[in-house]
Amino acid sequence: MNKLQEFLTINQHLILDGAMGTMLFAMGLEQGGAPELWNVAHPERIQEVHRRYIEDGSQVILTNSFGGTRYRLKLHDLQDRVYELNKAAAENARRAADIAPHPVLVAGSMGPTGELLEPLGTMTFTECRAAFAEQARGLADGGVDIFWIETMSHLDEVRAAVEGVRLVCSQPVAATLSFDTNGRTMMGITAEQAITTLRELKLAAVGANCGSNLPDTMAAIAAMRAVDPEMPLIAKANAGIPRWGSNDALEYDGTPAVMAGYAYHVYQMGAQLIGACCGSSPETIRAMTAALKGEIPAEQLVLPERGGGGTAVNGRERERRRKR
Repeated sequence: MNKLQEFLTINQHLILDGAMGTMLFAMGLEQGGAPELWNVAHPERIQEVHRRYIEDGSQVILTNSFGGTRYRLKLHDLQDRVYELNKAAAENARRAADIAPHPVLVAGSMGPTGELLEPLGTMTFTECRAAFAEQARGLADGGVDIFWIETMSHLDEVRAAVEGVRLVCSQPVAATLSFDTNGRTMMGITAEQAITTLRELKLAAVGANCGSNLPDTMAAIAAMRAVDPEMPLIAKANAGIPRWGSNDALEYDGTPAVMAGYAYHVYQMGAQLIGACCGSSPETIRAMTAALKGEIPAEQLVLPERGGGGTAVNGRERERRRKR
């Protein structure tokens, strides 16, 4: 039994963390900067982000290594520092987890390379797998408990990442894809196709993250649960819908109250690992934690709806909508 399975035998659900990039921009990271460089340039700030999420309920925190492959780091001329930056990312999260007031798992975040695999692009499967293995080696040596492949759109890239991890170590692997309003990833993969393929890889958990709005993520979770009633499912949606606001900055309409409703309802749909993605904050996680602990009466929670925000829905109305 791996550590994630151990946690799930004790807890009916696990609270994940929220956005890393959103927090770092608030701390001074410039647009176009490399978040991964902060693992060594400002480790205390990275650890502070982890600490704040843990304080507000997170039981699983993701390392600051989303763009940690050599392909993404090359955009910042950091491709020769893959091992260093990923190891530091894991060590920062590990320090925060080890002093937490409750048990916390460290998940090694691994995002897409940003390249297209053959025949659509020039990257070979072997090159892709090697890039993820290189990243995984740093994360493993830094002390992650689980590998977290996220925001994917192509199943072959997920497979390359999984194989890359397994070339390096034996820790469990989870994977999430990002779905749009058509119920598909950017590469046309449905939630049903995703879970059918990914469960063959013997993953510890699968699910949906990011996405264009909350209902899309919730719909993906419902579709996955209909295919597989046993697989642990991950829901880590953006904080509502992003819109351009003041100072040319993205603003999200998913308030903590809306995200609390999302957490409650996606859990009812079958998700067991629940957190938030872009635009979220520790305050978001605090509200979601309260909802999942039953500290907010169910009748006061909102049901996220397409178009943003949410509408207060009582238990009878929730059941009616669920059956439509």
